[in-house]
Amino acid sequence: MRLRPVLAAALGSAALLCGAVAPATAASADSVTVDPAGRLADDGTVTLSGTYTCTDATGPVFVSSSVSQESPNTRHGVGGTRAVCDGAEHHWENTGKVTSEKLKPGAAHVEATIMELRPQGVLPLPTFHAVQQQDVTLDKA
Repeated sequence: MRLRPVLAAALGSAALLCGAVAPATAASADSVTVDPAGRLADDGTVTLSGTYTCTDATGPVFVSSSVSQESPNTRHGVGGTRAVCDGAEHHWENTGKVTSEKLKPGAAHVEATIMELRPQGVLPLPTFHAVQQQDVTLDKA
């Protein structure tokens, strides 16, 4: 199936813009935190949590998280939570099963991100409201 030239151009532009999206600036009221401990079940299920605050969203917003251990180049996505951007502080909790590499209890590094899919013409583009990286401890669940 061939894409129409206009749609193909829009998809190409969206792909280029995705790489150029920057995190929110320090002046932003948006923030995300990561709790100092996560949970790790025997089957590889990881649960991470924290808080977030965001405002001024026009599209759907999510809190995503990832975890790495030993190699910072290998990060595992751990679920996503739909966010409410009303300026109030909210709790987030993401759970996901890591299958490609076995994590173990102990030190780990977590990144949490508030990301909006903001309507921009034909396609929604990612807009990052806040990012937090933090060392945590994975406790056995």
